[in-house]
Amino acid sequence: MPLTLYIVRHAKAEDRSPFMNDHSRELTSDGIMAAARMGRYLHNKAIHPQVIISSTAPRARDTAKVIAEQLGFDQTTIQLNEPLFEGGPKAYLAAVNALPNDIDSAMIVGHNPDVSYFAEFLTHQSVGSMSKGAVVAVTFADVSWPEVSGRTGSVAFEIAPKQLPHDQ
Repeated sequence: MPLTLYIVRHAKAEDRSPFMNDHSRELTSDGIMAAARMGRYLHNKAIHPQVIISSTAPRARDTAKVIAEQLGFDQTTIQLNEPLFEGGPKAYLAAVNALPNDIDSAMIVGHNPDVSYFAEFLTHQSVGSMSKGAVVAVTFADVSWPEVSGRTGSVAFEIAPKQLPHDQ
């Protein structure tokens, strides 16, 4: 069974401030709107991941919740994964490798540069630096989640909020 992983960079968040813990940064109103538009776009493309995993940082968690709402996905089942905040691409790989075999599509929401590195590691294709709120869909043939590793996938599509049609 082919597998699909949707890698999402969190949407636009508050700027860093010397008085704010980086983990605590929230989405801006523009970020919320971009995440909603992206969720609607994915819904209109009949994309419905069976599982959503997110970093515990509010900006990633809320991006996941907004997209989930647009997809009709039960937000209470979003899996929060603390290592995704600063664990690097290895944390993303560990989360994906732990997915159960009865799942064929999953979404993981996190932070740059890790999400961009992770997409390129999985596919050995150039993704560049994912923009805020962007999604990269990676497909895998003839592997199970525990077997997903470097060069096992291929980019099916990449989309950023600024590329969405205006009616999204």
